[in-house]
Amino acid sequence: MIHFKPITDKEFKKFSTLIFQQCGIFLKVEKKELLNARLGKRLRERGINSFAAYYDDVVNDASGSELIHLINSVSTNFTSFFREKAHFDYLSSTILPDFIKKNTGGRRLSCWSAASSSGEEPYTLAIVLNDFFESHPGWDYSILATDISTKVLSQARKGVYNMDRVSQLPVSVLKKNFRKGTGKCAGFVKVKEHLQRPLTFQRFNLMDRFSWQNDFHVIFCRNVMIYFNTETQEQLVKKFYNCLVPGGYLFIGHSESLANINHRFKQVATTAYQK
Repeated sequence: MIHFKPITDKEFKKFSTLIFQQCGIFLKVEKKELLNARLGKRLRERGINSFAAYYDDVVNDASGSELIHLINSVSTNFTSFFREKAHFDYLSSTILPDFIKKNTGGRRLSCWSAASSSGEEPYTLAIVLNDFFESHPGWDYSILATDISTKVLSQARKGVYNMDRVSQLPVSVLKKNFRKGTGKCAGFVKVKEHLQRPLTFQRFNLMDRFSWQNDFHVIFCRNVMIYFNTETQEQLVKKFYNCLVPGGYLFIGHSESLANINHRFKQVATTAYQK
């Protein structure tokens, strides 16, 4: 059994600085015990007996794989299907009909779930878009789903969820979009192929340079910016603006706001913005 001393203030500052530099997450001093617990688990897995030694391990790993483990440890990945449902209602009632009306030349809607976590958000997007475009033949859509955590992306790609995760969905939605597990898979569901087909899962750090320009019609980046400071939020929102098509939409979490940062978006609904 590996024993090590709790993380010191000096060690916490070193880790928090590294995490901020690499992925923009700002850890307040109040998160010291949380970091101690989450990284402590990784130290035991690696057989490392101090936080100082683990820090050296992370920064000296040329492959970058241990840095990914570090980020996986501190990422918060709470999510659910149809979380903050008003966003999906606005998408289906306002954005999609308007898209059909204005885009007679281009028949593909491009969406980005920029913090896709374990997949509930992009699969919810797929459910909404599939239902809408079923009644509009000749139109199509694609969804890019990204996250910084390889752990949750692996789960998202599989599209397998405990029944508890979908228990609040209407029976009609379940039957249409999920396959119920049997035998060893009893108690689980798997999303059907028609939801997985339009999705592309990819690891992406929102602090990196965006290669997209005017590429997306809709971006969901919800409950992420609460972990960033004001300067980082402002830089990120500017990058989102640039990779949306004119008239495109950005959704942020209900606990977030663009009120205190400089941006060029027009607010059109609760935590919904248009370029």
